[in-house]
Amino acid sequence: MVLKSLFGMSLALNVSLEIYNPPQPDPAAWLQMSVQRKDAALLPYVRRATACIVHTATHSSRYSANMRPNEINDLIVDSIAACSRTVRAMIDAHDRMFGVGSGEAFLLGPYLDVLPAAVVQAKASHR
Repeated sequence: MVLKSLFGMSLALNVSLEIYNPPQPDPAAWLQMSVQRKDAALLPYVRRATACIVHTATHSSRYSANMRPNEINDLIVDSIAACSRTVRAMIDAHDRMFGVGSGEAFLLGPYLDVLPAAVVQAKASHR
């Protein structure tokens, strides 16, 4: 359910933020970088997107310390939409470093897999 919502939202992000066009470094430079250096370069984008999503989720009027996992997931979907600029920047950076389409796959795969844990951890620190 969450994956379908995020997939639909990712399509909307593509359309709604097409005007966002960050500066493009030399693609050959990215090809020569090691995976570790690419990951290090991507980390600030991931941190900004995660911070925005966690902040938006934990400051929502729907947020409570007793939320069930599916409620947290719904809150995350709404928070990703509210953080579309930072999420789009993360996707675009991933695409530049690892290839076109890889950013969306990252968002819907490994990133989404750990995002609920980040919200739960923030939830635990608010108790």
